[in-house]
Amino acid sequence: KYAKLETIELEDEKIPANASPAIEEQVKIAESNKIIDKLSKYPNAHVCLLDLHGKEYPSEEYAKKIEDISTYSSSTIIFVIGGSLGMSQELLNYSQDKICFSKMTFPHQLMRLFLLEQTFRAFKIINNEVYHK
Repeated sequence: KYAKLETIELEDEKIPANASPAIEEQVKIAESNKIIDKLSKYPNAHVCLLDLHGKEYPSEEYAKKIEDISTYSSSTIIFVIGGSLGMSQELLNYSQDKICFSKMTFPHQLMRLFLLEQTFRAFKIINNEVYHK
């Protein structure tokens, strides 16, 4: 209703059983490089990573953030949910924003649902429509 939405899913890298920290880092870098490659096709997009170390927002502030990005930065906002091992430093540096919905760890599908619900709520707030506080 409020925006064009596209979901792009990239295949996870295989993590060997009992992988060493070095192997896990290689997997994280490989996954992050796939994401960066995909992001490079949207050079004018505003990239927001969902990251445990990102900023937490109340719904009203999140709505303001979305509105400000749309008004002053880019009409294309890309939200990235990284792999289960996290994101490489290069990917973390690539983004304009890092957002944290919770310090808890959630499955990717559930996190996608949270992101969609909160973004829909943000658009309701931006448009002065009724939403549940």
